[in-house]
This record gives sequence, C-alpha cells and structure tokens, in this order.
Amino acid sequence: MSFAAVVTSAGGEWIVHELDDLPDDVASVAKRVRVMRNEGPAFAMVCVEDQYFAIVRPAPGEIRVLLSDATMATDDDFAADAMDEIGAEIPELTDEELDRIDPWAEGDMDILSDLGCGGQVMSIICDDSELWASEQLMRIAAEIGFETELADALGLDVD
Repeated sequence: MSFAAVVTSAGGEWIVHELDDLPDDVASVAKRVRVMRNEGPAFAMVCVEDQYFAIVRPAPGEIRVLLSDATMATDDDFAADAMDEIGAEIPELTDEELDRIDPWAEGDMDILSDLGCGGQVMSIICDDSELWASEQLMRIAAEIGFETELADALGLDVD
C-alpha cells in the first residue's frame, strides 16, 4: 500500500486530501502542501509500499522532514531524497546487514509537536516494528485527532 495525503486544518477542522499519485521527491511533496495550505497547519504524510513513511512539513525557509526508516534510503529513491533533505548520510549497508539491523527513524522527531504528537511519542511509534507504515501513520493521526478523516480519505480501517 502506497499513498500520499496532504493534511490541513481550518477553523478547528482537519481536512485530508489524498494525492492522486505518489510524488517522486520531497520538494514535490512540499510544493503540494504549500498549494493546499490555508491559515492553519499543513503537512503531508507519505506511505511507501507500507514499508516506511515520511512526514513533510514546509516552513518558512525550510522543509521539515521525518523519515520512519533510514535504512530504506539504501535502495529507495524517495527515502534517499528524504535523507538528503534532512542532511543525513545514506547508510552504506550490505544486504546481510540490512537483514540483521533494526530500522531507525531520521529527521525531525518534533515535526508535529505543536499539534499534539511530540518527539517522544513519535519515537515510540517509529520504533514499533510490529506496525505497518500505514498503521504508524494512523497512530500519529489518532494522537493529533484526525484519524477518522485520514481513514475516510484513504479507505483505511480505524482500530
């Protein structure tokens, strides 16, 4: 399962817009968020093959990014672009090392702190290897209060 959605808030209501296609890079995601932005917060959630997710939040003069699994950057172009935007090096791992190593998140763990999902909670969600990436994004949405809107827009189940 892959998807990308822009999440905005206006007048205390959360609005989730599913993007028709999965953007190729972080800059394209940020551009789409900026186009849909209104007076409230706006960010994107990108889920790639249910293996990892990225949260992209444009801010004045920068693009804030959280990548749930830095190891995916070894063979996935979107994840590699996210690592580049974060300013982190792509890990150089062999296939054997990738099989043995636990994934780790990279980027701005406080990307949604002002909305109710702080760095500690984000870290716990990212570290939960029992959850698929879509389930991790649903947990984040639940922390902030738009899980129903996200589920409705993307056809996901609310647990």
